[in-house]
Amino acid sequence: MNAPTRKTGLILVITGAIFWGIGGTVAKKLFQQGIDVNWLVTNRLLLAGFLLLIIQYAGKDRSQILGVWKNKKTALSLLVFGLLGMLAVQYTYMASIQYGNAAVATLLQYLAPVMIIIFLLLRKQTIFTRKDMVTVSLALVGCFFLLTNGSISQLSVPLPAIVWGILSGVSLAFYTLYAVPLLKQYDSLVIVGWAMIIGGFALSFIHPPWQMEIDYFTFETFLNLVFVIIFGTMIAFWFYIESLQSLTPKESSLLGSIEPLAAVLTTVFWLKEPFGFYQWMGTACIIGMIFLLAVGKHSSTKEDQNESPLESVN
Repeated sequence: MNAPTRKTGLILVITGAIFWGIGGTVAKKLFQQGIDVNWLVTNRLLLAGFLLLIIQYAGKDRSQILGVWKNKKTALSLLVFGLLGMLAVQYTYMASIQYGNAAVATLLQYLAPVMIIIFLLLRKQTIFTRKDMVTVSLALVGCFFLLTNGSISQLSVPLPAIVWGILSGVSLAFYTLYAVPLLKQYDSLVIVGWAMIIGGFALSFIHPPWQMEIDYFTFETFLNLVFVIIFGTMIAFWFYIESLQSLTPKESSLLGSIEPLAAVLTTVFWLKEPFGFYQWMGTACIIGMIFLLAVGKHSSTKEDQNESPLESVN
C-alpha cells in the first residue's frame, strides 16, 4: 500500500466520523428550530439513499442496482434489513437526539458492540474472556455515570432519550449482524442505498416528505438540513466505506471512534448542553470501550480461538 493511498484513507475515515458526529448535533439544532423528527428521518433516508445509488451507478457495477431484486430471497432480506435495520437505527437515533442530545444518543448507540457480544454468548457462538469482562464493565460503568451524573436518586438525561438510545444500540446490533450475508453478495453502496430508500418510503406513510411547515424554514434551517443529509449521512457513510479500500477494518473502526467524541464536543461547546463531571467520566469509559474493541482481537469463537465475534460479523 503506497503512502498517498493510505493518507487518503486516513483523511476519509476521520472526515466521515467527524461529519457523522457533528450531523447528530446539527439534527438536534433542527429539532430546536421546529423540524419534526419523522419528516427529517424520511427525507434524510430517501435523499441519502438515492445519492448513494447514483454514486454506485456512476462509478461501480451499475448492474447490481436492479440485480439485487432479481433473487426473491435476497429481495426479502433487503426489505427486512431496510425496515428493521436501517429505518430502526435511523429513527431511534434521531428520536433519542430529539428527547435528549446528540452526545448521549451517540454514546448509547455505541453500546451495540456489547449487545452483539451478549447475543453471540447466548447463541453459544463465542466464549467470555477477561477482555470481554473489561469491555462490558466499561460500558455499564460509563452508562451509569453518563445517565445519572453520579446520583442514583435521579436521572440527568430524560427517560425517553435513554429508551430511544438503548433501542438505537439494539437496532445497530441487528443492523450489523443481519447485513453480513447481503454485503457478501453485493456492494455496500447498493445494500445501504436501497435500505435507506426502503426505510424512507415506509416512513412516508406516517409523515409524507412533502408535508412540512414552511414557517419553520429559515436560511439557517436549510443549511442545517443540507448538512445532515449530505455531509452527516451520505458523505459520512461513503467516506467510511471508501476508507476500507486503503485501510484495514481495524484501523477504520478505531479512527471511526472519533464520532462520539465529535458529538460530545459539539453538543457541549456549540449547543451549550450541560455536561457534569461524572458524565465526562462516563463518556471516557464508553470511548475507552470503543477503542478497546477496535484495537484488536477481543474474544474467541469455537471455530477460531483468535477471531473476535465482531470481526466474524463484519
